[in-house]
Amino acid sequence: MTDETVNVRYMVDNVETAVEWYVTHLGFTLISKQAPAFADVRRGALRLLLSGPMSSAGRPMPDGEQPKAGGWNRIHLIVDDLAAEVARLRESGVRFRNDVVTGPGGSQILLTDPSGNLVELFQPAQR
Repeated sequence: MTDETVNVRYMVDNVETAVEWYVTHLGFTLISKQAPAFADVRRGALRLLLSGPMSSAGRPMPDGEQPKAGGWNRIHLIVDDLAAEVARLRESGVRFRNDVVTGPGGSQILLTDPSGNLVELFQPAQR
């Protein structure tokens, strides 16, 4: 494979709200939007597919289970200054799932998008 783009799909409750959140708060750029069903945004090599309930990805499974937003899987974004990012995002009203956690590999915090999907901001430990 020569394409270095990483594609991740998130189920979202509202495509318009999700696009605005990722673009405004995390610096993604809009690639395309077919709201209310789908949009995709990009940050570096990450292409994030935002699929609403009316998208093909939102169709019920054969057993009747309905795809939904949320869970513990998440995209992981590396930042240079976690404290500054947290302060900026708190000021913007972004919801956090926890406080900063620091371990041997660095520091991290989880934020929650408008549909309940998690995003991890991570600052690697200085070596």
